[in-house]
Amino acid sequence: MKVCTYGLPGIHPGKHNVKDPRLDQADKLVEAKKKVYAQVDVVGAEEALKSDAIVTSTDTRLELVLQDLEFVETRLAHGPSEAETVVLQKMKAGLEAEQFITAIGLTAADWQATEAHAFLTAKPVVVGTTEELANFDEFLVRVLAESDTICFLTVGGIENRAWPIKRGLTAPEAAATIHTDLLKSFIRAEVIGWADFIAAGGEKQAKHAGKLRLEQRAYVMQDYDIVNFRVNK
Repeated sequence: MKVCTYGLPGIHPGKHNVKDPRLDQADKLVEAKKKVYAQVDVVGAEEALKSDAIVTSTDTRLELVLQDLEFVETRLAHGPSEAETVVLQKMKAGLEAEQFITAIGLTAADWQATEAHAFLTAKPVVVGTTEELANFDEFLVRVLAESDTICFLTVGGIENRAWPIKRGLTAPEAAATIHTDLLKSFIRAEVIGWADFIAAGGEKQAKHAGKLRLEQRAYVMQDYDIVNFRVNK
């Protein structure tokens, strides 16, 4: 996942850990040689349009709105089609009210009419307070959540690790984030839900309590599922 920091000069680009306290909890309950947080690639404002999400502050959020408004007004001045004009006018009204495009309530047809263009505030834009941004790696937990990104866990042995995936992925698709070969060789997923894992006090305890489920290819992953993938060798 690529996260753009817009107007936040104090945050260095590169790999950043997503310091979710839930992984810390899991690491206390299951013994492993190391703990590996989910990671995101943090980039600067120049890569905003290529990012999956944008992080900004309350002081600079308006700059994103104004950039999109300028683009919309320029596009309208070039005489677009009637269908596109209707959508651009809707965007213009929202942006002039200092709304992000994601908050305007566009329909699937609206997005289709403007699919040739890229807008900054059509992406997930997460506005952080000064306090949140001061603890940026912890703040990234919220950024993932507001960008439709979840994590699943693999625990025990070499590492306790959080793996980020887009919300809605099936078990085989999630397995493929570990290694692409696992998509084809997937047999089933052995899953313990996060709440059951915590309530039982760990993986072994949850298994003894009958909380481990055998899920097939159609299973849609849930946030912080504890998973063991079974595959053909």
